Amino acid sequence: DEQMLNVQNKNSSYFVEWIPNNIKSSMCNVPNLGFGGNAVFMGNTTAMKLLNTRILDQFSKLYGVKAYLHWYTGEGMDEMEFQEAESNVTDLVAEYTQYEEATVDQEVEGEY
Repeated sequence: DEQMLNVQNKNSSYFVEWIPNNIKSSMCNVPNLGFGGNAVFMGNTTAMKLLNTRILDQFSKLYGVKAYLHWYTGEGMDEMEFQEAESNVTDLVAEYTQYEEATVDQEVEGEY
């Protein structure tokens, strides 16, 4: 955690202020065979928009033809849950787009 804080402080100009706690890290004490340790680093950036857009596109194609839907509805899921999930991811992509297109001027104007 201390090292991640140092990275964030050193590169603070690359992090936006309106996304607090934008870095999470974890360390696994049980490494994979042949490795000394495992680590995961995930930053909350607008680059996540591309990943979510790809997932949404693939999901929409599969859901559009009802592929594999019978497996989930057979286990008790409602089809409405899929529509809600698709809507949630669409909203998430829109929010990332908003922050991606934000400029420094817009941020400063909002503070006054």
